[in-house]
Amino acid sequence: MFDWSRAEYEVAFAVEAVDDGVRARLETVTVTVWDSMGEFFDGLARDFRGWEGERVWVTNHLVVTATFGSGGHVYLGWTLRSGYFPGDWSCTVTTVIEAGEGMTAVAADLREFLREE
Repeated sequence: MFDWSRAEYEVAFAVEAVDDGVRARLETVTVTVWDSMGEFFDGLARDFRGWEGERVWVTNHLVVTATFGSGGHVYLGWTLRSGYFPGDWSCTVTTVIEAGEGMTAVAADLREFLREE
């Protein structure tokens, strides 16, 4: 995430995923204070003992899915999507984070990035 800017109630940033000849970039992803992205990640950190099923957070062109896996790890799927219609592209990158301190650190970093108080 880069090219960050902030208005009174929102943060806008660019996102890029690059690997093995694939490059997906979105120039503008906007997260408002009402989107509760920080709360979503704080909830994942609080539930370090696990949960059933998939949790999903969505905003304009970014979807984050979270599942709890074996060994106390959280699997985060970060899906970038150019739009909402057939023919639009999407790219998903999965990161694996340790459920306890690792997820707590990610939630804190996200709050700092979004400048949430």
